[in-house]
Amino acid sequence: MAFGINRQELIAWKEAVAAGEIAFLTHYWLDERFPNCKTVTKAGCGNIVRLAEWGEKYGLKREWIDMRDDYPHFDLFGEHEKRILIKEGLTDQLRRFNLL
Repeated sequence: MAFGINRQELIAWKEAVAAGEIAFLTHYWLDERFPNCKTVTKAGCGNIVRLAEWGEKYGLKREWIDMRDDYPHFDLFGEHEKRILIKEGLTDQLRRFNLL
């Protein structure tokens, strides 16, 4: 379940993904499988080839792309989430969700 974002942020992410952009959406997240992770960042793109190539530079495998709901994306969490957001220049998201 997602917390900490508003409808407009979700709509903007979906529009960017549908337009073929690499788009990021970070939100609070609770999943008992990952008890030490409090957030997840969805890195999405409607162009699967572009998304897979983007993911390769961070060591993400094409088969890890979540194809659910017409918005293909990688789920980033933990140290991978921090490392990738820093490299992408999205430290505002890290600060917003107290990850720095």
